[in-house]
Amino acid sequence: MFNGVLLEAGTGANPYGGIIMVVYVVLIVGFLYFFMIRPQKTEQKKKNAMLGNLEIGDSVLTTAGFYGTIIDVADDTLIVEFGNNRNCRIPMQKSAVVQVEKAGAATEESNSSSK
Repeated sequence: MFNGVLLEAGTGANPYGGIIMVVYVVLIVGFLYFFMIRPQKTEQKKKNAMLGNLEIGDSVLTTAGFYGTIIDVADDTLIVEFGNNRNCRIPMQKSAVVQVEKAGAATEESNSSSK
């Protein structure tokens, strides 16, 4: 009795079931691209631009949380001076820099605030 009911229910399947499944997959892939992959690429471009514009005298924040001043720039390494002690100079990779403050930016801010 139940076998006949199950067979009849299977014949009335939705003819658009396969197309709807493809649409769902396309929507999920589009969602992943716009909310995960694209923002990550823009952040990577910003970081590469920041690291490409490093100059001697810039103040930097490292991934370890140390603030220092760049005293030399090479291809993929920096020599950073930490604190007021002139003997504390450490070579590190450019990728260890998280934040950069340009050398001229601090003096321009102090000049504009004192006026």
